Amino acid sequence: MSFGKLVIFRQNYLMVKYNPKVWLSIIFHSYSRQIMRTLRPALVFITIFSLLVCIVILDVFRLHEQEFKSTITIHQLLGIVLGLFLVFRINSSYDRWWEGRKLWGSMVNNVRNLAIKFSTYLSPTDVENREWFAKMISNVPASLRDHLRGRHRLEDLELPDSEIQETAENFRHLPNLVCLSIYKRVEKMKLEGKLTENQLWLLDRELKEFADIIGACERIKNTPIPYSYAMFIKKFIFIFLITLPFGLVTTLLYVTVPVVVLVTFVLLSVELIAEEIEDPFGKDVNDLPTDELSVKMQESVREILIR
Repeated sequence: MSFGKLVIFRQNYLMVKYNPKVWLSIIFHSYSRQIMRTLRPALVFITIFSLLVCIVILDVFRLHEQEFKSTITIHQLLGIVLGLFLVFRINSSYDRWWEGRKLWGSMVNNVRNLAIKFSTYLSPTDVENREWFAKMISNVPASLRDHLRGRHRLEDLELPDSEIQETAENFRHLPNLVCLSIYKRVEKMKLEGKLTENQLWLLDRELKEFADIIGACERIKNTPIPYSYAMFIKKFIFIFLITLPFGLVTTLLYVTVPVVVLVTFVLLSVELIAEEIEDPFGKDVNDLPTDELSVKMQESVREILIR
């Protein structure tokens, strides 16, 4: 992968950066157009539905003029349960996001440590191996990033020779191929006497850690929250919102419509944000900045090994 391509990725997929002390800019920030596009049909539907409920009850049957009074007691009770569900939902999603961030933080540390060790062990005149490891170490985060996004893009990698290029074309798991190639190169250097047994043992720690990080990221990616939990929380939100106008209409009259729309916006926003961050390796605005981290790791590796 060329350095220029990485810079382009960094410009296109940056994580949202903000100053938490500036309230107005946060309050009026539109956040994610994708979330707003998803919310718009639901908000339009609940607006029309609430308005129809108000028209039928207030203008057709005129129940507010009779002794009939609606109540939100049931919604108050259900709101407590629904609130607990949403708290657990957002916490479980954030835990996945934060674990992903810690894993990529470990990736940054391991990439730099491995580059520092190779820079120390390799002769300054061994330009070939320095160039080779600079490319392949940088390929570890780049290949993992694409793998977690379901992409198989050789053009995003810097493959140092035609043999690896040919193998990669038919290799389904590119992060494994990159780690395997590094292991083979290290073993070859050991047999050639360029690395000692003790140096090989020290390098093995970072190489093993790569496999652990890849596996942990795949666990987050491939293990969503249980389907039954996701299904029932959406059912509860729907039932709560679709019955809410009936509980408010005789008390708030037509003010019921904006109140229900506001409650709908809050509840659905929480659920959609949880859906977004539970898979932290994508390209949504609030996902992990894996493109930017890949660029920084490549810059660090090149600076350490090649300068």
